[in-house]
Amino acid sequence: MIGSRDAGRAAETAQRAAESAPAASFTGLENEAAAAASDTLILSVPFASQLATIAAIRDALPPGSLVIDATVPLAAAVGGRATRLVGVWQGSAAEQAAEALGESARLVSALHTVSAASLTDLEHPLEQDVLVCGDARADKREAAQLLERIDGLRCVDCGRLETSRITESLTALLITVNGRYKAHAGVRLTGLPGELWQ
Repeated sequence: MIGSRDAGRAAETAQRAAESAPAASFTGLENEAAAAASDTLILSVPFASQLATIAAIRDALPPGSLVIDATVPLAAAVGGRATRLVGVWQGSAAEQAAEALGESARLVSALHTVSAASLTDLEHPLEQDVLVCGDARADKREAAQLLERIDGLRCVDCGRLETSRITESLTALLITVNGRYKAHAGVRLTGLPGELWQ
């Protein structure tokens, strides 16, 4: 299910996704309708759109929904450079999202270090870690079970939601590195045990 502020754009995106992965099923809907039809959502919007998107979907979310927030407060959202962050009063974009959602959903943050270009390139393995932050281990485990269905992604529990301010900052670092090397580098942590979600 793909949501957008504009149902037509959502449908177009769903059609492109279906062409890339014909064995899968995709539907494009306006954000509120997509939220109402889903019990797990990945919020992947520019920082400038985060609060407006949450305001649009908050009341439509089914009770107990899990929201995986991938928002990064890049300065590009306010006309600055994508290699810099803007300060967020709550500490991080994820903490801002949690405050805006209130009790309407459970929230974890993830996917800050996995480039969109890497995710859409189905021909090359990812071999990357997803840094997952959240205040409830069960919520992080649930997010990890979903995200690890993507071949090559391994989820790592990085602690409480407040740690998102660190994982979000890695996006700006990776934008700098990837720009310098014309690459789509991600993060892989070494020395971890084989089973991370016991």
